[in-house]
Amino acid sequence: MIIIRLIGESFRFAADALRQNKLRTMLSLLGITIGIFTIIAVFSGVDTLRNKLQESVDKLGSSTLFVQKWPWGGFGDYPWWKYQNRPDPSLRDYQALKERLDHVDGISYEVAASGRTVKYRSNSVEGATLHAATQDYDKTWTLDYEEGRYFTDNEGRSGAPVVILGAEIANGLFNGEPAVGKKIKVMGRRLTVVGVFKKEGEDTFGMSQDNNLLIPLNYAKGLFDVQNGNYGPQITVRGKENIALEEVESELQGAMRSIHRIRPGVEDDFAMNKTTIITNQLDVMFKMVKIAGWVIGGFSILVGGFGIANIMFVSVKERTNIIGIQKSLGAKNYFILLQFMFEAVALCVMGGILGLLLVYGLTLIFTYVMEVKIVLYLSNIILGVGISVIIGTISGFWPAYSASRLDPVEAIRS
Repeated sequence: MIIIRLIGESFRFAADALRQNKLRTMLSLLGITIGIFTIIAVFSGVDTLRNKLQESVDKLGSSTLFVQKWPWGGFGDYPWWKYQNRPDPSLRDYQALKERLDHVDGISYEVAASGRTVKYRSNSVEGATLHAATQDYDKTWTLDYEEGRYFTDNEGRSGAPVVILGAEIANGLFNGEPAVGKKIKVMGRRLTVVGVFKKEGEDTFGMSQDNNLLIPLNYAKGLFDVQNGNYGPQITVRGKENIALEEVESELQGAMRSIHRIRPGVEDDFAMNKTTIITNQLDVMFKMVKIAGWVIGGFSILVGGFGIANIMFVSVKERTNIIGIQKSLGAKNYFILLQFMFEAVALCVMGGILGLLLVYGLTLIFTYVMEVKIVLYLSNIILGVGISVIIGTISGFWPAYSASRLDPVEAIRS
């Protein structure tokens, strides 16, 4: 009960200091407010961006591997010259993998031709990306449809002139009308629309299907060289859900080395990329951003801490006679110490809450005015309050300690 009363009195003293010396107290709290605002704003922005990027990464699938010429990365000291002369994944590799791999749900060979123009009567859409893939494409990627369906096995094998459109392309060509069954023109060829992908919206990595077209690989062979490196050939492998990704990766690596007849001890002439590569790079990048946020906000908090300490020294000076009376009536040193400590913490928490309210207001502005959803997690709110308590404890200790050591006679005489 004594501690509860002490906390209550401390908050009352802090509120009195704020009320009696509004300008002085607010200017001192400004450092804490700006510091908490900076740190939590940076952390909220990082969390939001991280979530967006992770959503994009998750589209690739946690159990999916990509056999490509170039390894993912490209940052820092990237030895591009090591990979320049590597062979591109070929249809021969794809066929051999289909025969050898057991721990997979699907294997697809994929190429893409960007910057294509799609036409339907007088309407046209420019800048579309034409994807061509083998029949298992729907097993290696998660596909949702607005209307229509995927290719049948017969259409895939025979190379039928059929196509699945992205939502933006379908809207640009047909203005909201049903697309299935209509014929469009791409690269001088007429294709029948059998499906439309569900609208995904643009993601951070630009992997949305909205501006893509998908045709069977066997039909694409008549349009361009599907094994040419200019079209970015890759083999996508999705492992079985009940099999560890490391086991699938080991099986795939062994099969590719056998297909390419690579001797033991010789480096692979292919890259096996997976989402953990991107995730690890994101962890490193956002770790640096958070450190920058701590440094920037830390200076403001440091200034704010000195401001709180200054307020507490002034408060001790103004209430010296009251401290003397309390001690003469039997108040222990720890009671005086805790009284001023709690007051310093209360002042810092006020500044921290004000900073958090500013961050919350910023999230509302971004969400409802700029239509960019910013997340403010409970963990960041707790972090902001926790930092405020720590700074209040550190800033208030020495003024509180000096108050607790006052001689009651000298204090009353002042």
